[in-house]
Amino acid sequence: MLKENPIIEQPIVRHDWKLTEISELFELSFNELVFKAQCTHRAYFNPNQVQLSTLLNIKTGACSEDCAYCSQSARFNTQVESQPLMELEAVVSAASAAQANGATRFCMGAAWRSPKSNDFEKILDIIKAVKALGLETCMTLGMLDAAQAHQLKEAGLDYYNHNLDTSATYYNNIVSTHTYQDRLDTLANVSAANLNVCCGGIIGMGESLNDRAALLQTLANLSVHPESVPINQLVPVAGTPLADVDKSDPFDMVRCIAVARILMPASYVRLSAGRAEMSDELQALCFLAGANSIFYGEKLLTAGNQACDQDRLLFNRLGMQAI
Repeated sequence: MLKENPIIEQPIVRHDWKLTEISELFELSFNELVFKAQCTHRAYFNPNQVQLSTLLNIKTGACSEDCAYCSQSARFNTQVESQPLMELEAVVSAASAAQANGATRFCMGAAWRSPKSNDFEKILDIIKAVKALGLETCMTLGMLDAAQAHQLKEAGLDYYNHNLDTSATYYNNIVSTHTYQDRLDTLANVSAANLNVCCGGIIGMGESLNDRAALLQTLANLSVHPESVPINQLVPVAGTPLADVDKSDPFDMVRCIAVARILMPASYVRLSAGRAEMSDELQALCFLAGANSIFYGEKLLTAGNQACDQDRLLFNRLGMQAI
């Protein structure tokens, strides 16, 4: 007869991680690291549940920023056609379809440096309409000032996504049109408005292991851990400066998720971009390492994603429950 899982004592949530401590985690043997991450995960979450979020691009392309990975920058020839902000009815229709397909959170992205005033009122109306469906709402609109963050909160927004992408040291290799501090200032404005923070990074952009450790240190040492931490694997896009970057080792993704789980034990760690290129076995290792959220749906902004039927089949094979 199978025994119930033992109760695992919850580790203390810390905000004072040293870079050397995080580097030591990355240097652990793979089995030891995943075991530590899985124990941490079980202390805070049901290890057989995964949260589903669907992402919709509500305004495409023509972004003024030069993020080296991005297909939507106006500075790169990526063949992405720019499109204006979607009409409210079209967004609500897409949100309803996502909800019917099992998503519990609807994330909306707009390719802007920061939202303009003439679009912002429309954004607020979109949030109210999607929220009325009973979905959690998330937006990524670029940089926000304090007033904008409070308006989003008042409209009913639950989460705001603003990734740090990489370490402060490596950031200038990826973006030149805004600073790392600009990103941190937006996160501070979002937190001050009592919005949940969704913030993570991207691996495979040519960064060092130390850069990955430093990124996770910055996230883990925020005064409040991001409620959602997306870990993205670079999807190289033709026409961008990172189109021909060498692929990272698949186990790097598992290690990053495991370390993120140990550092931020109560956060949802999301297996994000790049999942379409991952085998079922690699995804299973990511779940074992502490990932408990995914983007669900066949497109992530302009990139392809895993088909919903494939996800459902994988969950069934692994005995996992979508929430």
